[in-house]
Amino acid sequence: MKRYIIIVISVMFLSSCKIGKDYTKLEIDMPKTFVSYTQDSTCYADMKWWDVYADTNLRNLIKYTLENNKDMKIAVAKVKEMAARRSITHADFFPQIGANIYGQDEKLNYQGDFSKPHDIEYGVKANISWELDLWGNLRWANDAAIAEYVSTIEGQRALMMSLVAEVAEIYFELIALDNELLIVKQTLNAREESVRLAKIRFEGGLTSETSYQQAKLEYAKKATLVPDLEKKIAMKENEILALSGSFPMRVKRTETQKNIMLPDSIPVGLPSDLMERRPDVRKAEQKLIAANAKVGVSYTNMFPRIALTSSLGFETDEFATLLSSPMFFISTNLLSPVFNMGKNKSKYKAQIAVYEQECYNYEKVVLSAFYDVMNALVEFDKMKEIYETRLLLEQSAKVTMDLAQLQYINGVIGYLDVLDAQRNYFDAQISLSNAYRDKQITMVKLYKALGGGWE
Repeated sequence: MKRYIIIVISVMFLSSCKIGKDYTKLEIDMPKTFVSYTQDSTCYADMKWWDVYADTNLRNLIKYTLENNKDMKIAVAKVKEMAARRSITHADFFPQIGANIYGQDEKLNYQGDFSKPHDIEYGVKANISWELDLWGNLRWANDAAIAEYVSTIEGQRALMMSLVAEVAEIYFELIALDNELLIVKQTLNAREESVRLAKIRFEGGLTSETSYQQAKLEYAKKATLVPDLEKKIAMKENEILALSGSFPMRVKRTETQKNIMLPDSIPVGLPSDLMERRPDVRKAEQKLIAANAKVGVSYTNMFPRIALTSSLGFETDEFATLLSSPMFFISTNLLSPVFNMGKNKSKYKAQIAVYEQECYNYEKVVLSAFYDVMNALVEFDKMKEIYETRLLLEQSAKVTMDLAQLQYINGVIGYLDVLDAQRNYFDAQISLSNAYRDKQITMVKLYKALGGGWE
């Protein structure tokens, strides 16, 4: 027993060796700042999503979606699975102990010429097996399991970030559709009045029937927009409800479209911060860490592996004497690849190629994150100009339409000129409504691109 203890301690001391290359963070030469933006110590993404989205109905929708979205539930279950798998891998460090209780009766008959008497044996044994981590094989496997577990957590966070942005974007699109439908109905009321006036003027002999029919045509054209918009609204409601894991119902939302004022500037932090702030980038790095650890596993698989097995307990041929018949057995197994046509070496090379792929994937994700921010910043910078021009267009179109209607009543211009003015004003109203929507969505995209929306 003393000799056995000395052997185990010696091998445990040797097993402190861990061969292979430890993971080092991949260096990416990112720009120091975002183009046209100075260095910022703070970032818009540091705000909580419930502070960014002040609308109570939107907050409730986001909260409900994060709790009930089916993809989120799958992601949570995936994290639980990987936590359990990590525990399985960690358990390989320790001895595995099993129990065996048996009673056997054996009778042999060799070619029918010799019959050996019954050989009865009873036993109670504890079986112990322990693979010693001589080269770090188990430790590399444990590192890979930890990285894969963390990557699922980052994946869950990335999903949360996307869901927050997606719900907000659909919500603002839904409100814009509501506003567009309101504009159409208001326009229909105006067109109905135009039809009435055109009819009176036609019946009074002041205009031809053509003007009257044109007024009816414009009313009919705008009327066709109502069911189409109602369909879009219903589909958009279903989209946000499906995302939240709910069955069809009415989505509670703000009744009127709010015009948010975009700030002159917004803190965006540094490009290098994206690697820590964005969960998709963090997930890609964890996959890279796992791939590096698996390289270590495949490398150490080319070296001999030592496993200790031991049995201790009681064994006898008479049940009555079982507890007075102790037994002990120990063996050391050296598992070493001798000749396998280079299989382990090929596995090692293949895993190096997998690691190389993950390096490029990590660089790709970082580059994509950087351009997400740049595109969002371009939208942010230009959206203010777009809104101002559309607002000016809407105001000018309104004045032009009012003047055209007044001139038509006084007989200065024909009805076609009035129709053109009305169409221009209607288009300008829709364009301005979309500008309201786009300003809100611009902030959603920028917040998401910077890595906001997850905890």
